[in-house]
Amino acid sequence: MTSLPVEPLAAEGAALLEAGRPLEAVDVLRQAVASGEPSAPDLLVRAYLDSGSWHAAAEWLAPLVAQGHVRFAGPLGVALSEIGDRERAEDALRLAIHSGEVAAANDLGILLRDEGRLAEGILVLARAAEEGDPLAPANLVALHLEAGDLPAAADAAEQYLDPARPDTVLALAEVRSAQAELDEAEVLFREAGELGALRAHTAFGQFLLTQRGDVLGAQAEFAEARRHSEPGWAYTMGRFLLDVGRPDDAREFLQVAADTGDRVAADTLAELDGLDPADD
Repeated sequence: MTSLPVEPLAAEGAALLEAGRPLEAVDVLRQAVASGEPSAPDLLVRAYLDSGSWHAAAEWLAPLVAQGHVRFAGPLGVALSEIGDRERAEDALRLAIHSGEVAAANDLGILLRDEGRLAEGILVLARAAEEGDPLAPANLVALHLEAGDLPAAADAAEQYLDPARPDTVLALAEVRSAQAELDEAEVLFREAGELGALRAHTAFGQFLLTQRGDVLGAQAEFAEARRHSEPGWAYTMGRFLLDVGRPDDAREFLQVAADTGDRVAADTLAELDGLDPADD
């Protein structure tokens, strides 16, 4: 006789998350938390973040962190950053790092970049990369590129290159593109895609569009980004279609992006409709 799951609501919520239905998972997992199912809180955090429910996440996590549950400090920092409360976000992320959550350094580095504090962001990510965080090297390269320090970006990309971490291959591809080593860059972009780098097809599509002038090739890569559910794929495709003069086709993708909480996509849609996004 098959026994029922020990945590039936948490199991249902986890299944919804795996099916890409985080908003539905939120409702189920809130019930699971109320029922005291042990794995429910961490699953609910994931559901809030995956669904872009930033205000709900911050309201729920802030008291938990204040009560000493520091494992939630990193997600709290992400949520606060997304709603624009950057001072509290920075405090939460620094608490997470101090508590041993090295991965929070990536979010802090991006937050510092968004505040125009690139040098501080680079220091945070360099330290995280040295401590072995798998995401920090690629983010470190990106910040060096944004700061206009191509030699430093190249040094970091070459130092941390590791095919076992596909995003480092993608980072080196971006560096080679910036160095105008286009043939080598293209080989690296393709390798990053084969290895499964998180945004490989999006980045390769942008490379084909801007460096090769290959519109059809770029569109094919953006379609691959959609197939692989790369972060931001919907806005990327919508923006591309808008830029090549296909606003009606673009609208569908921009709406998908806006529905998942992409504020830039929402503003782009408003402009497409002849509205001023700054108006309330």
